[in-house]
Amino acid sequence: MTRRVRSRKLEAGSFVFWLQPSQPNLLRRSRLGLITLFTFALLCLCTTLLVGCTSQGVAGSGKVKRTPSEQKKAALLKTLDRKFENPQAHYELAQLYQAERLWMKAEYHYNVALRFDPAHREAQAAMVKVFLDSGETAKAKTYADIYMNQVVGSASGAFRLGLAFQKQLLDEYAFDCYMQALHLAPNSAGVHRQLGYYYLSKNDKVRGEEYLKRSFQLDPVQPEVAGELGRLGVEVRIPRKTEKRTKKIDKIAKESR
Repeated sequence: MTRRVRSRKLEAGSFVFWLQPSQPNLLRRSRLGLITLFTFALLCLCTTLLVGCTSQGVAGSGKVKRTPSEQKKAALLKTLDRKFENPQAHYELAQLYQAERLWMKAEYHYNVALRFDPAHREAQAAMVKVFLDSGETAKAKTYADIYMNQVVGSASGAFRLGLAFQKQLLDEYAFDCYMQALHLAPNSAGVHRQLGYYYLSKNDKVRGEEYLKRSFQLDPVQPEVAGELGRLGVEVRIPRKTEKRTKKIDKIAKESR
């Protein structure tokens, strides 16, 4: 006697399978398929939730990693918000803009720095460098002449300006300032030392040695000068008596080392 068996219905989500009991293998495969489908759906759900949580975390934090230059720029701008009349902050901010080749912004902040500190030699030299780098050669020379004329009667001022020019790799202007300082302070060990190093950088060992020897005679407490003279083959002897020197300018020279 043949028994009639009702069809079995398997439901999984929106998928419906009608299976006959006479098809046991198909039934087993369908069950395995349902398990696999369920696992896949669960995995997709977990992935979606994980990505969503991560996105919310990043968006919620609101923090964007900034470069050291951007961080310093932000700090300087905050400093200027508190006190706009800060020449050093304007100078350092202009340096950042100069490095980014944003000439107009750099020029603006150098000008502001010099407005609050007209004797800011580093800002003066950097201003000349900005004009040169931006292609305004004539303007650079004009400003360099103006700044050097401001220190025409000051040995320490000329020396500081020379150091500032040298920092900007403006060697010719630096040399003119050193010679101007030497004219005003002929017994300055610091000026002789800088001129000695200047000539050595130009591969002029004869004049480099000459100025370094004179610097050491004026101030024998200069280990680096003694070492440089030794490398040049000069026998170094501490003089019994040192000549009268300009203390202020030599102090500037030592601070610049």
